[in-house]
Formats: sequence, C-alpha cells, structure tokens
Amino acid sequence: MFTGIIEEVGLIKSFKKQNNGAFITVSCNKITEDMKIGDSISINGVCQTVVEMSENSFQADVSDETLSVTNFSDIKQGDKVNLERALSLNSRIGGHIVSGHVESTVKFLNSEKQSEFYNMYFEIDENFSKYVIKKGSITLNGVSLTVADMTENVIMTAVIPHTYENTNLSELKSGDRVNLETDIFAKYIEKFLLNKTVQSVITEDFLKVNGFM
Repeated sequence: MFTGIIEEVGLIKSFKKQNNGAFITVSCNKITEDMKIGDSISINGVCQTVVEMSENSFQADVSDETLSVTNFSDIKQGDKVNLERALSLNSRIGGHIVSGHVESTVKFLNSEKQSEFYNMYFEIDENFSKYVIKKGSITLNGVSLTVADMTENVIMTAVIPHTYENTNLSELKSGDRVNLETDIFAKYIEKFLLNKTVQSVITEDFLKVNGFM
C-alpha cells in the first residue's frame, strides 16, 4: 500500500525482457537506506518486489501481466521513474490510499503553465473514466493527483511546482503512455451496488438494513 507521494526519481539502469516477463534494475540514492529483499516498491505506480539490491540500486521481476497493462513495455535504459516505498503504520497519508495495482494507461495530451502551476491533460479510456470524478483522487505514474476538471474522456490535473519538478511528470511528451490507478473505493462501491442480492434503488429501508442509518 502506498500514498502517491513520490520520494525519489530513479533511473532505469537496465530493462531486460525475458521469455516470461522482464528483469528491471533501478538506480536510486535515498530509498535503499532501509530497504531489504522482499520489500514492496512503487515504480511509476506499479507495486514491485525487491529481489536483489545494492547500496544505490535494486532489482525486480516484472510479470507478463504487468507488461501488458502498464507503460513498462515502453521503458528503456536511462528513463526516469517515480519511486515510493510502501506505507508504514506510523506514516502520515499525505496523498490518498494507493494499492500499486495499475489498471491501464492513459495518454498524455499536453500541459499548460498557469502562473506557477501546470495544467496537465490526459485522455482516459471510457472503461475507467466512470471511476473518475471532478475533485476526486487519481494516481498517474504513481503520483497522487486531484482531478481539477473532466470533459468526457479528457481529465485535467493542476500540478503544483514541487510535484512537477520532483517527479517524472515534467518529462512527459505528447502521446506518452502514463500508468493509471483509479480510486479503489469507487470500484468497491460499484461492486457492492451491482451485487444482485442488493437492491438497485437506494431507499430508507435499504440504508437501515445496510447500516447507514
């Protein structure tokens, strides 16, 4: 579990595709300080397990499933990636609850600098846009962001200078694929409401039976 607050931007030292997935090596400076084999690390929003490590780098095995639904298939040596260690029980949640289970990718369209802020526009597949609302939370390349505006399948986020300068969002070019994780609570609510054993119309009796009143 993560918060979407990026701790460090690392560099892809190597990315070797194999018959079954890939093997990734990431160079970094800070997050290896208390890292150990088996730890979960968010790489561009994708939860990965540390299988090898040294003082300034770590390695992870990438599954075929991850390659198929994330932008990892586009990764090449020298690329910058957003890194975050797993949430600890004594940590403040500065962003929002992020699982690290990327669902798909969105397409970066363009950005506009507004004073000190950056309005960034992304095209999202309609299968996932239903989980996104204006002023709601969204995770893009592992970064916790707020949806400032949404028109059909285009979302806009207003990115503060600190986030823009300390993540790989500043490296994006038009057409780039960006890892997407929508708000996990929206999916739980959808499943709950679509359950055939639950009434489709919310009534006072429904709220009482399900503990809301």
